[in-house]
Amino acid sequence: MLLTREQLQERLFALHRASLELVKDVSLDTLLERIASTACEQAGAKYAALGVLDEKGKLEKFISVGMTRDAVKRIAHPPVGRGLIGELMDTESPLRVPVIQNHPKSVGFPDHHPRMVSFLGMPIRTSDRQLGQIYLTEKKDADDFSSDDEMIIQMLATYAATAITNARLIENMRERDAALTRRNVDMNLLNDIASALTSSLDLNEILNKALGLVMNYLKMEAGEIFLLEEDRTTLRMMLHRGEAAEAFWTRNLFKVGEGYPGIVAKNGRPMISTDLSQDESFLRKAVVKAGFRQILSIPLISSESVMGVMSVATRSKAPFEDRSVQMLSAVGAWAGLAIENARLHANARRLAVLEERNRIGMDLHDGIIQSIYGVGLGLEGAKHLVIEDTEGAKAKIDHAIHGLNQAIRDLRAYILDLRPRQLGNDGLMNGIKRLITEYRANTFSEVLFTSPESEMKELTQAQSLALFHICQEALANSAKHAKAKNVRISLWTTEDRALLEINDDGKGFDVEKMSTFIGHGLANMQTRARSSGGDVDIISIQGEGTTVLAWVPRGIKQ
Repeated sequence: MLLTREQLQERLFALHRASLELVKDVSLDTLLERIASTACEQAGAKYAALGVLDEKGKLEKFISVGMTRDAVKRIAHPPVGRGLIGELMDTESPLRVPVIQNHPKSVGFPDHHPRMVSFLGMPIRTSDRQLGQIYLTEKKDADDFSSDDEMIIQMLATYAATAITNARLIENMRERDAALTRRNVDMNLLNDIASALTSSLDLNEILNKALGLVMNYLKMEAGEIFLLEEDRTTLRMMLHRGEAAEAFWTRNLFKVGEGYPGIVAKNGRPMISTDLSQDESFLRKAVVKAGFRQILSIPLISSESVMGVMSVATRSKAPFEDRSVQMLSAVGAWAGLAIENARLHANARRLAVLEERNRIGMDLHDGIIQSIYGVGLGLEGAKHLVIEDTEGAKAKIDHAIHGLNQAIRDLRAYILDLRPRQLGNDGLMNGIKRLITEYRANTFSEVLFTSPESEMKELTQAQSLALFHICQEALANSAKHAKAKNVRISLWTTEDRALLEINDDGKGFDVEKMSTFIGHGLANMQTRARSSGGDVDIISIQGEGTTVLAWVPRGIKQ
């Protein structure tokens, strides 16, 4: 039945009003349902449906109008793109069929599908591709859909194409915005982790900050960190944060390969359990009884070596996202490196303490303790002479008293020297002159000092201090070990070096055995010179004396 001009005009106005409604909500699912409902109203159909294709041209969504939810549920299966639906997906033209069952492409309906006879199908297209199709069945007031129905629905399909395209663009924008938001959150976490891990070398502080940031990021109820011990076979829990601490602490040691911490440490890869109650690899029943459902464990890696394992646990059923696992893997690498740095720093401090103790012990043993031991031997000799040779005993006692006084002076000087002497504002030459004055007062030996014409102000403070301490050490050796009567000190410069020479006429020593002869003194000289870019050369002949020649570069900032 053809429509009158007035009826057609009224339907066109109604279609225009309906098309305006399509853009009020940009949610794709809501839009699809509105298009189907509008088509049903405009064509006077009992049933309507709308199919949407994905990027590959496959049926992605199918929205129906006119059937109850219970009726839809009773149908054996949703449309799969066969029959007239498949025919419409492969054409650019409308498809109007009086009797569906008579069409050669008809394949029938699945079980419990309502009876349908008349059919009008319309492709929803843009200029270059098909987005979907509108399906109408069972014309209410006629046996078949008319050409006017076809024209109206074709116009609706044009509106629908634009609306669907816009809705998809907006959905893509929302997805990208959400992805950018997640990425910003991820970047903030990495930035916070980097700041936290580089702001401290204290191991406990590093572990606390890293675990706290990860738990806040994932909104986890509990977390823990195991570290690999020195035997490389045992993992010990170092930290737990969050709820049910008593449940997690029921097992705080794992062997490599045992339980979640051990398996992750062995394989060096993250491990996830989505159902702890059914996971035989998870060995702590108390944690399951506390209501925890899932756990994510990641290795803490530095230079491809596993330092430990971090785990976070939750009572939630929501699965861990892939991006969360990737983020935590990156955090694990950073945390592993920070843990290794903290351990290296702690080991360096312990080594420095041990080296200093060893140096002090050797210096005391080789110097002051030996002097006191000599005094003790002298007093033992005096004890035997008290009756037989009173004057000889008195002389030995006087000598012992003198030795003790000298040991006291040496000990006082040594204790003061544990606090490194500084040049202050005196400069290198004035500092050396002060050392010479002290040396003369304590030893009554002669010292000849030859200084350069310039003040050597081009030397840095570190270089001047190095030469000062080398001179101090050399003078101490001349007094304690060489028993020198004369010392010559010379300071001069070349175009690229500043040189210091200390020569004495003492006993000398075997250079090959100098490390056992005078302890760490000469090693300290070399360390000070080399730390300033220079070096030390030592020449000694037994019975003739020793020469120490030290140099540092000129004009180089340290």
